[in-house]
Amino acid sequence: MKSFLLVPVATLALTGCAWVQLTSEGENVSLAGVDVIGNCERIGRATAKTLGKIVAIERGGGRLQEELLTLARNEAGRMDGNTVVPESLIKDGEQDFGVYNCPR
Repeated sequence: MKSFLLVPVATLALTGCAWVQLTSEGENVSLAGVDVIGNCERIGRATAKTLGKIVAIERGGGRLQEELLTLARNEAGRMDGNTVVPESLIKDGEQDFGVYNCPR
C-alpha cells in the first residue's frame, strides 16, 4: 500500500523542482518580441526541449514555458547572442527561438 502512494507523492515533489538553471552566459540574454528586433542581427536559431509530461501527467504551461525560455537563453548566450524571440508554439515540450545580437 505504501508503494502505491509513493508515485503520486514523488510526482508532486518533482513538479516543484527547478529542472533548468540559468547559466552565466544566459543571464546576459533577454526575451523580446518580433516587433523589437528591427535593428538586430540574426545569428541563428535555438530549439529548446524539456519534459512536457512527468509520469503521464501534463506539466503546467507556465513552468514549461519558463524552462524553455531558460534553455533558449542559455543556448543564445553560448552563441554570443543577447536576445531570443519565440518563433513557434510549444509542442511536445519543444519550442523554437530566433537568436539575435541587438544593440544595447
